[in-house]
Amino acid sequence: MAPPRKHDTDVILDAARTLVLADGPRAASVAAIAAASGAPVGTLYHRFGNRNGVLTEAWLRALTRFQQRVMAGAGEQDPVEAGVAMAVAAVRFGRELPDDAKLLLNLRPSDLLDGGPDAEFRGRLEGMNAPLFQHLRRLARDLFGRDDAREIDAVSRAVVDLPYAALRRHAHAGELPEWLDADLAEAARTLLTSYRR
Repeated sequence: MAPPRKHDTDVILDAARTLVLADGPRAASVAAIAAASGAPVGTLYHRFGNRNGVLTEAWLRALTRFQQRVMAGAGEQDPVEAGVAMAVAAVRFGRELPDDAKLLLNLRPSDLLDGGPDAEFRGRLEGMNAPLFQHLRRLARDLFGRDDAREIDAVSRAVVDLPYAALRRHAHAGELPEWLDADLAEAARTLLTSYRR
């Protein structure tokens, strides 16, 4: 059995995220991340390869946390309520992990990385997003009897665009308003039940 890691990966990724959110992506050098996390520079290079590796993992960790919450809501049997649960889960993610939400809302990977995302990153992202896209397609079929581009767009407006806009509007407040979950649930339900081709 391998010995436990001396420097916790989450502490390192939290430090990188904090630097990026406070002072922008250029502030998150390997040296700055090492100083903020308490991990030696060598540990960062060994574990992540380079600065891009650290920032990639911080961004993908935030996306993973978001997707775990949203897909947990997708388990509802009724397709309307499954969509509503997914939309509300996005707001709960913003409430529970506000710094991760800010990272995803404000920065694309191309903003973070020197030279932009590479093929490996794009492949990982595609693999991570595939289950969510499959579920949106399944919701469209269950709700509208088809999964053409227009129906998937109708589902996406309710389940993706609406919570994204709500989170973006309120993300920089001290905390998300308590009433946002109920309001968003009703708005998502209205969008999902009012669509007609």
